[in-house]
Amino acid sequence: MNSSWRVRLTAEFLGSAFLLAAIVGSGIMGERLAGGNIGIALLANSVATGAALVALILTFAPISGAHFNPAVTLADAMQGRTEWCAVPGYIACQFAGAFAGVAAAHLMFGLPVFFASHRARSGAAQLFSEFIAMLGLQLVIWGCGRARPSAIPFAVGAYITAAYWFTASTSFVNPAVTLARAASDTFAGIRPMDAGPFIMAQLAGTAVVSAVFRWLDSANANENLSAERPEVRAGAG
Repeated sequence: MNSSWRVRLTAEFLGSAFLLAAIVGSGIMGERLAGGNIGIALLANSVATGAALVALILTFAPISGAHFNPAVTLADAMQGRTEWCAVPGYIACQFAGAFAGVAAAHLMFGLPVFFASHRARSGAAQLFSEFIAMLGLQLVIWGCGRARPSAIPFAVGAYITAAYWFTASTSFVNPAVTLARAASDTFAGIRPMDAGPFIMAQLAGTAVVSAVFRWLDSANANENLSAERPEVRAGAG
């Protein structure tokens, strides 16, 4: 592995670790300070997560693309923007970083390094929420990537902050985040038995939105061709 690959994989590890530290740490802090008010705890959790995403994407995007999410890496590879040979390394570092971030958050608050969550997040509505949340996230990344790449950090941070509130699942929307949060019996946790279905819903959303991307790209290419060649629009051979 050459030095550039090591740097990219390290960036994915660090970004994923700090993201999970922000998610889990802010959940713990929010719950402790909210005095039993779950709405206040969720507000603290969502704002901290969105702000951390903006900062981390700005920091690591020039190095690795700042995926921090296996689903984003897979979608990027399906669109030809990330080499398939890079996918296993990216995903491994995202999962490893996610668990490291959970461990760091727990240690900061004097909790066990890992302890399985008992917070139930199950049912069709929760899974549909994850599917919808993933569709939205991928569309935001795709649309901003085409029109205004510099806006991606802010758009993603804003979308995730909003999705905490408009989805029943509070928008885990990341397989590495989901599995790592199963090892945290805190406000941000999810039961291990619920993590698998969440991840399947997220991957289903990724597959659907990737097909939509291909159709949109094809339709856009045909429109551009028609604009450049008026005879195509007229049906001339």
